[in-house]
Amino acid sequence: MQRPLSGISVIGLEQYMAGPYATMLLADAGAEVIKIERPGSGDPRRAMPPFAERDGKKKAAGFMGYNRNKKSVALDIRNEAGKEVFRRLMAASDVLVNNLRPGALTRMGFGYADLKSINPRLIYAVISGFGRMQNYQGPYGDRPAFDIVAEAMSGIMHLVGYEDKPPSWTIYGMADIYSGMVTAYGVMQALFMRERTGEGQMVDSAMYDNMLSLNESMLALFSVAGQSPHRGRPRNAYPRGAYRTKDGYIALNVPDERIWQRLAEVIGHPELADDERTCSGPARAANRGFLDPIIDAWMKNLTRAEAVDKLNEVGVPTGPVYTAEDVFECPQVEARGMLMSVNDPEVGEYRFARTPPHLSAATELPAHPAPRLGEHTRSVLEGMLDYTAGEVDTLAADGVVQLAD
Repeated sequence: MQRPLSGISVIGLEQYMAGPYATMLLADAGAEVIKIERPGSGDPRRAMPPFAERDGKKKAAGFMGYNRNKKSVALDIRNEAGKEVFRRLMAASDVLVNNLRPGALTRMGFGYADLKSINPRLIYAVISGFGRMQNYQGPYGDRPAFDIVAEAMSGIMHLVGYEDKPPSWTIYGMADIYSGMVTAYGVMQALFMRERTGEGQMVDSAMYDNMLSLNESMLALFSVAGQSPHRGRPRNAYPRGAYRTKDGYIALNVPDERIWQRLAEVIGHPELADDERTCSGPARAANRGFLDPIIDAWMKNLTRAEAVDKLNEVGVPTGPVYTAEDVFECPQVEARGMLMSVNDPEVGEYRFARTPPHLSAATELPAHPAPRLGEHTRSVLEGMLDYTAGEVDTLAADGVVQLAD
């Protein structure tokens, strides 16, 4: 058996999170991912804490997690010799994933039209803040962006936090991670189309677009009902949120009246199912001051595990609000194999989140450690591009490439 993308070669001209996460997904799916890094410094995340350390050597945790199962080629594509190496890589590869500053590759002569002329079968994936495809760029197309910009402009930040406090971001890098997932999905669509047509294409992944699609509920509410949701102010579904038990919080959501009836019964107040103050989602949301103390009084006498068990037993889906320590001790996480071990020869063995989903007819995910800067420069140039050892030595001496050896 093989992984789904075995035999597919991917070039990652990438940095920080979105590009590396997209190619990590492709690498986990079996593709050969060659990460192009700047000689001397490499991906900026190599230098971002926290670090795993052993015997005087260290590696950045974020870099380790998002760059497993990849090869590293340290190549300067700003000079002519480096550009020639890159052209040869493009001619020999199936996919390019790029999340450099908007327009940077085009200015170097490596836009989609340029590379399509070299390799018509190439899948050219671009991750940017606001999109790069011709006829779809819009007025913000040339702006750089980090994840928090996409969260803000998509309306997600407007919905997160308390009503009387400023908007809040969600988790660090969520827009990057989700954009990486969307990009990998787009690449797989393009590869499938290539099987039918024999031709490659451009995959245009904009962080703003991706976060808008993730915030579909806000868009639907405004489009259909003219409602503009606001943080801390539920209007249609309640209760929804975190509730304190004796030893921690649980997450509770009541989306309809069937679930509400079950909850009312288990907390000992079946009469609330028909009470005009609590008989519908909008009514419960409007009367939170009346309802929350009743739920809180039931919760405070139970442990987190007891509350979760009682609610799930009667068909009210709920779960504990976990800390990182809880996740690492969760038997469900263990049973699903969601923490995969990666043994790095320099800094030791650590566990990272496994790529979902599980596939019944594929081998298990590989678990090769994140590469050293330039670790595979020589093997890729000699084995894939037919450079001689002497030619590679000359490129290294001229500063065009960096060799880990």
